[in-house]
Amino acid sequence: MKEIYTVIITETTDKKMPYLVYVPDFDVVTEGKDLNDALYMAEDIISLCGVDYEDDGKFIPTPTAIDSIDMSVSHWADVCEPSEIITEFKTLVPVDFDLYRKKLQNTAVRRNVSLPAWLDAEASKAGINVSAVLQNALKAELHTV
Repeated sequence: MKEIYTVIITETTDKKMPYLVYVPDFDVVTEGKDLNDALYMAEDIISLCGVDYEDDGKFIPTPTAIDSIDMSVSHWADVCEPSEIITEFKTLVPVDFDLYRKKLQNTAVRRNVSLPAWLDAEASKAGINVSAVLQNALKAELHTV
């Protein structure tokens, strides 16, 4: 199931993790070392919450419209002083709960792969795990973590 959730991103003066992320629909927070990381972390925490809700038999919250999110309430009183906040803004984060669930299922699938005999022999002699090399190559090719 694909959805788009609104998040509030707060940029602070903190050097290590300057971006704080609040997800109103799940009432959770996360952070990021830069804006790209903050958006990735927002997608991750929303996806994780949604999968957890499903597993617990709860309904996943319907996304709140971006215009309905109240920016006047501070979510960071326990985390930082108002003087440390540089800027705050709302943005949308798309999530795919089904795809996230598939990534969590790390079940191995058997595939038949053909290699030249000499290459297989060299890999065996070097102690190389061909399955691991193939997995790493596919992840790099697909630009996944």
